[in-house]
Amino acid sequence: MSQTKLSATTGRPTGSSSSRRLRAEGHIPGVLYGRGMSPISVTVERRDLRLALSGPAGSNTVLSLEVDGKSYPAVVKELQRHPIKRTVSHIDFLQVNMNEEITVSVPVRLEGESKAVVATGGIVDPSVDTIEVLTTPNNMPNEFVIDITDMQPHDVIRLADVPMPAGVTAVGDPDMPVVTVLQNRASIEAAAAAAAEGDEAGDGDAAAE
Repeated sequence: MSQTKLSATTGRPTGSSSSRRLRAEGHIPGVLYGRGMSPISVTVERRDLRLALSGPAGSNTVLSLEVDGKSYPAVVKELQRHPIKRTVSHIDFLQVNMNEEITVSVPVRLEGESKAVVATGGIVDPSVDTIEVLTTPNNMPNEFVIDITDMQPHDVIRLADVPMPAGVTAVGDPDMPVVTVLQNRASIEAAAAAAAEGDEAGDGDAAAE
């Protein structure tokens, strides 16, 4: 797997006021850590980070983090965001071994349209935004695409139903809902009324006999 280069600098001042100043100047404070190494405080350019993570893998992009003339294979472990502006305020990089398994969260994307669900006034809703998996950086999927075309009312797609690529293992309860069908109140009441009418018609036929 090719790695996306991202330059980082060291020697940044610490403290809340210094971090605010860095962010105002277009820099993002962060830390690089990993097995067998001491954590390194780093700074990356906001624009460079955005470009590095703009590919199909997004925040799961495997980076070649260039720090003081040394290259570290790394992934983004955590992005801290401003609670209102949603801009990145701090970033954690994890140095990785390309052949060693790590736990990552992979985005879920729904594809298609369920006409059966739409016809009953329902909607197909993702219960989770990401699926946590155990895999090597070399096998890391960009996303999980789930086709909802054939879903029926009251269907549920669970974690165990999502196919995993070779070398990728889902982490979590196999029964965890990943995609569910939601019905609005009107459609539920209409279905209940239709069922009641059916029961009454059945009782009437039985009485006639």
